[in-house]
Formats: sequence, C-alpha cells, structure tokens
Amino acid sequence: MACSTAAGVEATALLSPRPATCPVAGRRVAQFCRTRHRSLRAAAQRPGQKSTTGADPLNGVQSDEAAVSTGKGRQRNYSDGDGISNLQLEDLVGMIQNTEKNILLLNQARVQALEHADKILKEKEALQRKINILETKLSEADAQHKLSAEGNSSDSQLVMEFDVLKEENILLKEDIEFLKTKLIEVAETEESIFKLEKERALLDASLRELESRFIAAQADMMKLGPRKYDAWWEKVEKLEDLLETTANQVEHAALVLDHNHDLQDKLDKLDESLQAANISKFSSYLVDLLQQKVKSVEERFQACNHEMHSQIELYEHSIVEFHGTLSKLIEESEKRSLENFTGNMPSELWSRISLLIDGWLLEKKISYNDANTLREMVRKRDSRLREAYLSCRDTESREVMDNFLKMALPGTSSGLHIAHIAAEMAPVAKVGGLADVISGLGKALQKKGHLVEIILPKYDCMQVDQVSNLKVLDVLVQSYFEGNMFNNKIWTGTVEGLPVYFIEPEHPAKFFWRAQYYGEHDDFKRFSYFSRAALELLYQSGKKVDIIHCHDWQTAFVAPLYWDVYANLGFNSARICFTCHNFEYQGSAPARDLAWCGLDVEHLDRPDRMRDNSHGRINVVKGAIVYSNIVTTVSPTYALEVRSEGGRGLQDTLKVHSRKFLGILNGIDTDTWNPSTDRYLKVQYNANDLQGKAANKAALRKQLNLASAYPSQPLVGCITRLVPQKGVHLIRHAIYKTAELGGQFVLLGSSPVPDIQREFEGIAEYFQNNNNIRLLLKYDDALSHCIYAASDMFIVPSIFEPCGLTQMIAMRYGSVPIVRKTGGLNDSVFDFDDEAIPMEVRNGFTFVKADEQGLSGAMERAFNCYTRKPEVWKQLVQKDMRIDFSWDTSASQYEDIYQKAAARARAAA
Repeated sequence: MACSTAAGVEATALLSPRPATCPVAGRRVAQFCRTRHRSLRAAAQRPGQKSTTGADPLNGVQSDEAAVSTGKGRQRNYSDGDGISNLQLEDLVGMIQNTEKNILLLNQARVQALEHADKILKEKEALQRKINILETKLSEADAQHKLSAEGNSSDSQLVMEFDVLKEENILLKEDIEFLKTKLIEVAETEESIFKLEKERALLDASLRELESRFIAAQADMMKLGPRKYDAWWEKVEKLEDLLETTANQVEHAALVLDHNHDLQDKLDKLDESLQAANISKFSSYLVDLLQQKVKSVEERFQACNHEMHSQIELYEHSIVEFHGTLSKLIEESEKRSLENFTGNMPSELWSRISLLIDGWLLEKKISYNDANTLREMVRKRDSRLREAYLSCRDTESREVMDNFLKMALPGTSSGLHIAHIAAEMAPVAKVGGLADVISGLGKALQKKGHLVEIILPKYDCMQVDQVSNLKVLDVLVQSYFEGNMFNNKIWTGTVEGLPVYFIEPEHPAKFFWRAQYYGEHDDFKRFSYFSRAALELLYQSGKKVDIIHCHDWQTAFVAPLYWDVYANLGFNSARICFTCHNFEYQGSAPARDLAWCGLDVEHLDRPDRMRDNSHGRINVVKGAIVYSNIVTTVSPTYALEVRSEGGRGLQDTLKVHSRKFLGILNGIDTDTWNPSTDRYLKVQYNANDLQGKAANKAALRKQLNLASAYPSQPLVGCITRLVPQKGVHLIRHAIYKTAELGGQFVLLGSSPVPDIQREFEGIAEYFQNNNNIRLLLKYDDALSHCIYAASDMFIVPSIFEPCGLTQMIAMRYGSVPIVRKTGGLNDSVFDFDDEAIPMEVRNGFTFVKADEQGLSGAMERAFNCYTRKPEVWKQLVQKDMRIDFSWDTSASQYEDIYQKAAARARAAA
C-alpha cells in the first residue's frame, strides 16, 4: 500500500514546485513583459504618429512574350544610414543564443523528470499487485473469523482476538481505500505531466518563433527608414506580444505545477493516521518504505526546482536585456526618422494628397486657383502640407481642407505635371509590356520630382487588391458619346505609389464589364469612349497639365480629340506625347466610327490626317502620329525598322514626321527583378556570389523532374508568348538543337493561336519521357523567376521585337541571351565573338537571318564557350548581371523631350 502511495508522491513531487518559487517567478516574468510592452508602445507613439507606410515598388516587368505579374517581399541590403550598429545586433543575437542554451538545460531537466515518472509507473503496477494479494488475505481472515465465531462462541478470549482482527481488518480496508484514492491522484498527476510536456513544447515553439521574429525584425531594422517606419513598428509590436505570450505560458506552467504542491501534506496526514492506528508489522513496513520514497522524491524535487528557478531567472534577465537594447534602437530610429523625414516621405503619401485635392475640386469644394496652388505645393514636397495632412488625417475631410487652404503657398516649380492615359498598368491591369512601361516610367519620373498621374478604365477584372485606398468620388463627370452625354464614376487610388484615376462609364453597353481587357467586338468603340472621358476628366478638374502621354491605338484618339475639341475650349496648356509599343496593331475602322466620340469625320478623313495609307478606312495610330507633339517607340533600332517595311504601312507617315519621332529603349523594374532579393528563388544570389544560381538550377531540375546527374549540364530557358512574331519555328528548332548539343531546355508560355498551341502540345507529348526537355504551355509568374535564375542561356529568336524585356531580365539573373538582331534585342545584346565591338560591351550571342542555320550557329558558339571556357563564361555571366537596365536612363530621355516640348508651349503662350 505504502509503495503505491510513494509512486504517486514521487511522480507529483518531482514536477511540483513550491508555491514560493516557480509561480511567483512566472508571474513576475509576465508582469514585467506587460509593463515593458506598454512602455515601449508609449515610447514609439510619437514616431508612429508622424510616419506612414510607403508602398514598396512591386510592379512586375513583363516580357513582350509573357504576362508577368509581380510578387512582393523584398529584401534590401544593410546600410550604415539605418542607425543600427553591428555591436547592438550582435548583442541581440547573443541574447537569443543564451536563451536557447537556457531552454536546452530546462528541457534536459524535464527529460530526467519523465524518466523518473516512468520508473514510478512501474513501481505503481507492482504495488497494485501487492494490494490485490493483501485484499485476498484480508478476505480469507474475515472468512476464518466467521467460521471460528460459529464453532466456538463460548471462548471469550478468542472472541476478543477476533474483535481485534476485525478492527484491524477495518483499518486495512480504510487504508486500501485511501491508497486507491492516491492511485487516482497519481493518474491525475500523469495527466499533469502530459500537460507540462505540452507546455514545454509550446515554450520551445515560442522560443523558435521569437528567434525567427527577431531575425525578421533585425532585417527590417537594418533597412529602417521613414518609409518603412510603420511596418517596422508593427513587427516590433508583434514581437512584444510574443514575449508577453511566452511569459504567460511560463506563468501557466507554474500554476499547473502549483496545483499539485499539497501532495506532501496529504502524505504527512497519511503517515499520522497510520501511526495512530495499531496495525500489523507489514503495514509498518509499507509506511517505512513510503517515507523513504518521499525523502528520495523530495531531494529530487529540490534539485529540479532549483534548476527550473535558475532557468526562469536567466530567461527573465534575457528579456530585460532585450527590452533595454530594443528601447535604444527605437530611440535611435526616432532620431534618424526626424532628421530625414522630409526628404524621404513616401511617394504614395504625396499621391494621396494629390488625389485628395483633385477630389475636392471635382466635388466643387475648392476653387480652381486654390487647387492649382495646392498642386504646386505637392510638386515641391512642401513640408507644411505634409505636416497639415499628417496632423489631420484622422479628422473630418472638411478640417483637412480648411487647414490646407489656410497655408500661404509660394511660387512655381520646375517639375512637370504629366498625365498618362493608357489601357494597362502593372500590376493592376496587365496584359503585356505596356503595363510595365506605365508603372516603371511613371515611378522613375516621380522620383525625379515630377507630378505623375495615371488614368485607366475601371475594368471589372482588374486586380483591385493591388490598389491602395481605392474610393469613389462624390461627383459624376459627364462626357459626350454618340450624340448623348453619359455619366462616369471617378475612382481614385494609388498603385505602386502613383496616383491613379479609374473611369467607370455609366453606359448601357457596359464597356469595361466584360471580364477581359481586350478582344471584344466593339473595342474601337470602348476605347474611343474612354479617351474622350479621360480628357473630359482633365478638363473639368481644371488642371494645368504640361504633358499628356497616350499609349498605343487604344488611347491614340486623345491626340486629335485634344487639338480639335478641347483646345478650342481653352484647355490647351499641355503637349501630347504618343508612344506606339508595337506598330503591328494600329486600330483601323470605318471613317464614320470617328463620329462616336465627337470627332469631325469630314475634317479627319484625309490622306494627310487619319485616312489609312493602304485602304479607305481611318487609322487612329496615324492620327496620333499626325496630331502629337512627340512620337516615340520603344527602342532606337525599332524606330529605324518602322520607317521601312516594319512600319506596317505607316513608314511614309513616319518619314514625314521624322523630326518629332525617336526610339527610347524601355527599362525593367530592377527592384522586382533582383536575384539578391527575389522571394520566389530557392537561394538569393548576386554577381559576386554565383553559388546561389547553381542551387536554383538544382531546385528547378528537382521541381520539373529533370535529370540532375551532371550539375554542369547547360540549361536553356525560353519564356514567351507563342505567336508568329516571336519566331515560333525557331523556338521549335531550339528545342531539338539543345537536345542534340546535350543540354536541357525549359519552355514557359502559351499561344492564343489554336494551331500553334496544338503543335507545341504535340512536341510536349513527344518529349514527355525525356528528362532533359520540359514544355510548360502556360504562364506562371513565380515559375518564370525560377527559370531566369536557373537557366545558363536564354533564347529570344524573334522575327521582330519592338523592345523585348526578357533578354534584359535574363541578364539580370545571369542567363546569357541568344537573340536575333532585331529591334530592342539589337540595342541590348551584343555578340560575344564580334571583334568590332569593345569587349566590355559584349554580353551575349546573336544571329541575323531568321532561319534555323543562323540560330544553330549562335547556339553552338554559346555551348562551346560554356563547356570549354568555364572561367570566361563565369566572367560573362558576372558582367551581364552588373549591366544597368533600370528605368533611370530611359526616364531621363523622356524628361528631356518633355521639358523641351513644355518650354515651346510656354514660349507660344
């Protein structure tokens, strides 16, 4: 009996601390964390109120072949300007490592406790067997007592002995019942052990999560600046919550242990009751054994309790150090933020202020003059406007407006007011490369100090989640169409930090509620309506725009509408820039259809204006060329090509207007396409460390089930739309040629042409059992990043290519391009074996004729260099990765032609 009780005592006492130790320590930790949490939150309240989260540029850069949309998570390099010393960061890491060691020691103590518990359970089973034997003996003694009483009732002495035995029997039964109760308590103690084990696991998980959160917070603090302050502080608050949760878990574990602390008192009472009773020697033996077990368990408990108490104190001390260091970091961050706040205000905030001002004007809450002076203040990034907005952003709109109007606003600014009218913008409405140009060029011009606005249709299928602060204005803008005036809802929001207006027509045809961007039977009507409504929005807002930039045939209507309709209404301050991204698409229709948007058909249906050069229909791209002040296309070589046969009938018109026509090479978003921060990659890497590229190559092979026996086997990538322009027959040849040369080939892309799609489906089926060829006839943005990073070479064999982005992205990721010399490919890729070109410029392999022989020659030269000259190839890869294909250079060229056009407009006025 006593042994069984001892087992329960040992199991419980081993895991049960005294009330004065662990529970108090746990509650002290929790109370301390809550106090520090409130103090830190209060300490950072001031910078939190004066900062706002800047939207990181996340626009995707789309190749002409594939619709690439972006992803988010960006990592940035640590800079000394962040105000965080390496020493402090090392201290934080050391604290986390010390905490890990402390938790490890605590876990070892708990493992020992569990081992003791196992031994106790075995002893419990042995005691249970002894109890069963004792019950049997008692039953037999009781039966003998009854028999003796019946056989010899006259013997009084025997009766007295039987009475003693009977009394002892009753006491033993009570002891048995008491021991059964203790066994139940042992079972409950076992449950407590399991609960404690779960609590321990939760504490370990919390520690790991704390460490990961700390590392994330550390990375954020490294790149901390005013634009990131709100997001950083939110992570600090989450870290504080995690610390408080961990402390609560420690307190809860202490309470669970405290729940069983009274087991020793119960054992003492049992000892007293046994001593008070006159029982057999066997029972005394059990009591002695039980006392020995109690003493042993007590010693173990004291050791375990001391160890746990020490670990909790160490943990508490680590938390104190962490909070102290965190407070210092917050103070330094606040100081840095206040010093640099004005110069580093996020573009999105200024965009919101600009949209707010325009909304007031359209809703007729402020005058045109007030709106213009406030816009001028936005251009200059006036700190007073910023302070007024931040101090009143949680108040009523009327109060914000009153504070704005009270401020005295100074003179003029050299920055331009530029409005882009387009059918696409990445990432909110993306089909092709046009979308990337709108966002990429817009952000680059905004960084140069210009006020940039975008006007888009409000498609029902656009990515609304990519728009920040999307709202509808309390005003309807009316525009003319088909002899009637139609209302248009105006929505505003910011995309990639740029202010964007979305026009939603209230027209019975539901022009932009078609579940797709293009491809409708009435596209000509849809986009002529939109072009008129966009100009009406600019006109009614009273803006003094310097440049109106329209793109492709969908908004080419803007140029003739502006000069033939709105200039006559006094809206003539702007100059028109038109960019044709692909002369293959020109927007032709019967001449009478021009009348829908209010254009004079008789006036425009002339050979020197909008009549097509090849047939009697009108051509809106030709009209934009004639009526625009600036005409551009997307690369210098393409600009030369379209003056000949590449102009698709407009070459003569371009020659006539050649003085205002030029080609500017597009750029790519180097934030989105950056292998050192790309969140889609298995391993990030850069030009100085190419091991990550090999790791990504191995990861893609595993993902696509490609052969991986030879790590150095060259991998050729191709990401494109499978259309005739992209050289479909050459792509097909490249697949077979790669297999012949012993390489691997991965194609990502699909075709809108059914015959081409079926052809490549057949090729994919033919190679389905070949572990060196994979054709993925779809588009997958995340997979495209992986292919760029994994491939050694990249095929772009286009028949014609206005600009091309995939070759630039490929080089950014260290994939050497193999391209045909046409359009933008000729302006960005220079043959490695061409001795007429300086060595520092050579960056790929090219061919001239659009035939299989030319492509084969270029591929063979590339494979030979890769396999026979590995060091030369490595230098080529590193050189390609360091080429600057950002929008900065292109934006400077646009800025130059914008300013010249605006200067001529001011001179004419």
